[in-house]
Amino acid sequence: MSKSQYPLLQDSIGDQQSMETLMRSILASVPDAMIVIDDRGKMLAISAAAEKLFGYDASDIAGKNVSMLMDGADKAHHDTYIDNYLETGEKQIIGIGRIVHAKLANGDRIPVELKIGEANIDGRRLFTGYIRDISEQQANAHKLAQMQVELANFSRLSAVGTMASAMAHELNQPLTAVANYLEAARDLLDTPDPETVAMVQEALAAAATQSIRAGQIVRRLRDYVSRGELDMRSVDLADVLEEAVSLAKVGIETQLARVIVRMPDDFPNVLADRLQLRQVIVNLVRNAIEALADTNNPQVWVRISKSAANEADILIEDNGPGFEGGVDQSPFDAFYSSKPGGMGLGLSICQTIMEAHGTKIVHDKAATGGAAFSFTLRLAEGN
Repeated sequence: MSKSQYPLLQDSIGDQQSMETLMRSILASVPDAMIVIDDRGKMLAISAAAEKLFGYDASDIAGKNVSMLMDGADKAHHDTYIDNYLETGEKQIIGIGRIVHAKLANGDRIPVELKIGEANIDGRRLFTGYIRDISEQQANAHKLAQMQVELANFSRLSAVGTMASAMAHELNQPLTAVANYLEAARDLLDTPDPETVAMVQEALAAAATQSIRAGQIVRRLRDYVSRGELDMRSVDLADVLEEAVSLAKVGIETQLARVIVRMPDDFPNVLADRLQLRQVIVNLVRNAIEALADTNNPQVWVRISKSAANEADILIEDNGPGFEGGVDQSPFDAFYSSKPGGMGLGLSICQTIMEAHGTKIVHDKAATGGAAFSFTLRLAEGN
């Protein structure tokens, strides 16, 4: 610690021994787990809370690379993260904080909230990580999200049941009439005299009229489902993204991809139906995560920017295998799905929702080789 950085603290403490006493006091009493590393990832100081959390004695792990306390992609790429920051100066984690998975001494894997601070002490770069166990918090959030999903599924199934009942009731009359007219025409043809033929023609005409009526009923119900009712309001996109990304991860049984959100601070609100927009983002992010089941170091990027037309550009892309449909197939085709057991309706419905917003989802190949889906939204008035 240089005197120029903290002169009052240095003057109060005095010698190096007193400074070390202060540091030991801090490490013993700081409530969150705290670990100090150098620019090579080597652990220099470990708090008592960190010892308790990870199950190691500080003396056993001091001097070792901090990646031993990590799991998954973070463990494999931690040193690369540091090197990239030292070379480019781009802060991806420092001062921001994010959720990662930590590996304990007993081999258990737990979710933790990691916040990192940086200090330059006498020309030496040090990084301080503050780690908080969020297992219970995440479990509660997961349970709440599951309840929300179950409620949404119940509402959807209830709506589908009501719609099916209405369709059956509406279609029953014209289809019954069609059957009756055709049966009558069939019976009349047993005696095909001129008068009977005229009656057959009349019955067939009536059957055709009723079949057209049945088609109109189907189209009316389809238009109702497609159009729906939009509640267009000024929406905080950051809040919607946070909720959508959390919901998209619920129930994923394969490896969970790292979802990276890139959004400028103080981004203006957009004009959208909050629930419908959230459902679209949930679907796109979840599709990306599921497509990365067999991908090494799976990552999903959600990028938000302002377009030249003063609209919000939303881009969701991944580093997976990309869309594997045929030449004449589109990921938005109804009843087409590349997922085992998929119904092929998710993206089709998403496209319908965004068309109701006056925009359109565009599919393209990501620079990483995966899939990229993008759409625009109007900014709310006053932005």
